[in-house]
Amino acid sequence: MNMETSQAGMANTVMCLLTDPEGTNLGSSMYIPQTAGPLQLTQLVNKFLNNEELLPYSFYVSDEELLVPVGTYLEKNKVSVEKVLTIVYQQQAVFRIRPVNRCSQTIAGHAEAVLCVSFSPDGKQLASGSGDTTVRLWDLNTETPMFTCKGHRNWVLSIAWSPDGKHLVSGSKSGEICCWNPKKGELDGSPLTGHKKWITGISWEPVHLSSPCRRFVTSSKDGDARIWDVTLKKTLICLTGHTLAVTCVKWGGDGIIYTGSQDCTIKMWETTQGKLIRELKGHGHWVNSLALSTEYVLRTGAFDHTGRQYPPNEEMKKALERYNQTKGDSPERLVSGSDDFTMFLWEPSVSKQPKKRLTGHQQLVNHVYFSPDGKWIASASFDRSVRLWNGVTGQFVTAFRGHVGPVYQVSWSADSRLLLSGSKDSTLKIWEIRTKTLKQDLPGHADEVFAVDWSPDGEKVVSGGKDKVLKLWKG
Repeated sequence: MNMETSQAGMANTVMCLLTDPEGTNLGSSMYIPQTAGPLQLTQLVNKFLNNEELLPYSFYVSDEELLVPVGTYLEKNKVSVEKVLTIVYQQQAVFRIRPVNRCSQTIAGHAEAVLCVSFSPDGKQLASGSGDTTVRLWDLNTETPMFTCKGHRNWVLSIAWSPDGKHLVSGSKSGEICCWNPKKGELDGSPLTGHKKWITGISWEPVHLSSPCRRFVTSSKDGDARIWDVTLKKTLICLTGHTLAVTCVKWGGDGIIYTGSQDCTIKMWETTQGKLIRELKGHGHWVNSLALSTEYVLRTGAFDHTGRQYPPNEEMKKALERYNQTKGDSPERLVSGSDDFTMFLWEPSVSKQPKKRLTGHQQLVNHVYFSPDGKWIASASFDRSVRLWNGVTGQFVTAFRGHVGPVYQVSWSADSRLLLSGSKDSTLKIWEIRTKTLKQDLPGHADEVFAVDWSPDGEKVVSGGKDKVLKLWKG
């Protein structure tokens, strides 16, 4: 009889192994009650990690979020109780971003299509670039135009804020670069010349490597990338080596510059002399887009969701702290999207071989982007879908379908729980990662939506496109 009761007791437990997203085990496998759900598992993980305060975690079994007690999951998915169940835990953002659901303002001003939009790192200012050759700065409190910045001779294709928020740089179709003082809306010196064809991308040196921000890199259709100094107003180094147009550029957290090109390669450069370190090969067609797993903290520097300002001497330290926290013990990851319909996940500091090839899109991949916590990768494609992948393993998670035209750009909420996409079909859509469903459909534009951005503080979304207006969206 005793024998039976002890077996009955065992029957209500399941052997589990908790691991982090990198696959590192948290202790050894253990028996937990089948009635244990996310709440009990959260308490368990906090206890194992000796966290001083209770941190929020989410749990995944084979890439699917566990939202019910373990026993219910086993029964529903017909999983044997005999096997060890591997549960992956992921820390969640301590703050929550409200999903945006209404257009709070439609601001006219540009005379041609809006081609690029970007919030400042502290989320307080907004810049847009347009086919009317101007850059505009907008006041987010009053939601009205603040400055019209004139200096370009052609369409403004790319804009980028320095991560300390003190400079704004824009690049045009005729290849010149303009540096702006965002507080006054004035051109800081004359336009910088050097590139012979249009500018395809701009990326700043991370603030944790150098403060105040001075250096930034641009990529161009002319096949070169150039490192500039915003104070000296000149090219410091010209990175030559690509045989065709350079389509995208990223300045990584460990000081390496990555360039993607139509010559199908991704090149890695060191930034003191501009030497080529490594080449990443694998794509069979143009490389269109690059993203880094640490991109959100590189973009925002020392600014976090609280909006606190730091003096220059502390800024570097705070930015480094945020960078290390996001990066953890694992190497910085890079993802590339291409015209060959595929993506590659790389760990460039470890190997020149890709970690994984990500296939599934039926058309060219237009834009790739890591979530702020580095746990997810989103990709936008001409096949009208947005796909979600595991940011650590590259495993496919789900496809978000709903757009009826090519998807041009995606952007994440600061807490990595929501994803925004803008499309040729004139709508924006917000997708919820946890439920893998459409959370909000945001129609309103009269034509194609070329550019979207979610403010780093999570409060607002901006979109711009062919109908020449900017729309601000709020929760």
